[in-house]
Amino acid sequence: MRTEVAGHGGVRLGLRVEGAEDGRPIVFVHGWAQSAACWAAQLADPALTERFRLVAVDLRGHGTSDVPESGYDDPRVWADDLAAVLDFAGPGAIVVAWSYGGLVVTDHLRVHGTARLGGLVLVGAITEIGRDRPGGRVGPLMREHMRAMLSDDPDIAVPALTAFSRGMTAEPLPGARTQALLGASLSVPPSVRSALFRRDVGSEDVLAGIDKPVLVAHGTADRVIEPSAAEHALGKIPGAIGRWFVDGGHAPFAESADEFDAVLRQFAEES
Repeated sequence: MRTEVAGHGGVRLGLRVEGAEDGRPIVFVHGWAQSAACWAAQLADPALTERFRLVAVDLRGHGTSDVPESGYDDPRVWADDLAAVLDFAGPGAIVVAWSYGGLVVTDHLRVHGTARLGGLVLVGAITEIGRDRPGGRVGPLMREHMRAMLSDDPDIAVPALTAFSRGMTAEPLPGARTQALLGASLSVPPSVRSALFRRDVGSEDVLAGIDKPVLVAHGTADRVIEPSAAEHALGKIPGAIGRWFVDGGHAPFAESADEFDAVLRQFAEES
């Protein structure tokens, strides 16, 4: 089912909702220049849909959501957007945040605290952004293609985004799946792709204050976000548990979907 909620300033945020109406909510937050569609394997997994209510959001500027001109550098905006999604999902939600989605979650925690969360899963995630921020270290694939991916010129941006989409996983995904990831990136305006990086914020104090169960999942061969970003989160979040996907890339929920879903299901049931 597709629906929507109103985020900060009334911005319309698209949602994909699947699973048990009365099940515990799991909220999925995608990464930079992606969409809720990246969680296709999870939204179609009976082992999850029969037990949980799955809610995947399109962040502002992405997917089916509105594309406002500003607000992408304001932690309050992201915090309120996620608050609206969590209020829709219901109390005690497990939040699964991928890549840039980890920064959105820390924005929410900084502004609203942990009351709306039942637990947190950080997947290949950053928790801060800016030069020399250890929780936001990007890998060689991101460094290689960053400037080109932000270009207005399609002759520059499209090849870079194509290479980036292919390189997100350690092993190639089926061609249609890679093209879906590429399509999601291309649907995000270059101005939004760029605006998401115009920030400088640390989150060590936020991480240290998390009082809910946390799982940090990361591929050891992630070339988009350095594994050291996961190690940083594990070192700052009290009681956080690490789950390394050995030789895995940046999107374990896509390249190792069965294994990822089993890990997520166990965490959600035990948290």
